[in-house]
Amino acid sequence: MKKMKRLLSLALAGALLLGGLVGCSQAGANPANNSNGTSSAGSLEEIKQRGTLRIGVFSDKPPFGYVDSNGQNQGFDVEIAKRFAKDLLGDESKVEFVLVEAANRVPYLESNKVDIIMANFTVTEERKQKVDFANPYMKVSLGLVSPDGALITSIDQLKGKKVIVNKGTTAQDYLTKNHPDLELLKYDQNTEAFEALKDGRGAALAHDNTEVLAWAKSNPGFSVGVPTLGGTDTIAPAVKKGNTELLNWINQELEAIGKEDFVGQAYKKTLLPVYGDDVKPEELIVEGGKL
Repeated sequence: MKKMKRLLSLALAGALLLGGLVGCSQAGANPANNSNGTSSAGSLEEIKQRGTLRIGVFSDKPPFGYVDSNGQNQGFDVEIAKRFAKDLLGDESKVEFVLVEAANRVPYLESNKVDIIMANFTVTEERKQKVDFANPYMKVSLGLVSPDGALITSIDQLKGKKVIVNKGTTAQDYLTKNHPDLELLKYDQNTEAFEALKDGRGAALAHDNTEVLAWAKSNPGFSVGVPTLGGTDTIAPAVKKGNTELLNWINQELEAIGKEDFVGQAYKKTLLPVYGDDVKPEELIVEGGKL
């Protein structure tokens, strides 16, 4: 009898061990967590299996990325993002827009909340350490917008005054590094920053010149007194560090749509109505991913 009980105990232990191994095997079958290298989060295979392309865009930065009165994503970045989804998944409606703020663009890539960031993301050496940038589709500089009654036309005029910036932007980085004596008022959202300027909480607001030019045109009483601050940078899609497969696809896609002047068409649809003749398209857009 004791021998029989011992045999039954061994058989039960073996069954539990086998069940545990089977369970581990099933858990590892998720393509996004597969350790054999066949698929990983954000890979082309994983995106196609999911059936949606998750792209991070702004909700409050017209005319680049914003949500309209009907709750629809609109803007220059959005037009290019939809084309990516159409060419990768066969239907532009298969793009899933994930709303981001400037400061969480990198964390959203790192935590696999998005596959691509297209939220007016300026390429910098610091960001290159954390994400991989594809080829550019736009050029940009920094600019300063201020009230007409106290127009700032030089950075020197800001000494002893407060400057409004968005957290996690190149404007914040540039002013912190090159003008550490200036007091910066930092806000998470664009709407908060521009409301602060309207309320007179700062002497000027520093942001991408494309952004402040567009805002000033729709807000009488404010002008861009400093249209170019610092050097010229580029804006590009970004993917998670090491996602070479998706990165290469984006670069090939930018080259392909460049042959039909797609970025130029997106400019005419979303930016030309805002800038009019004040800005030349060639000063902003990059066609085919090549400067």
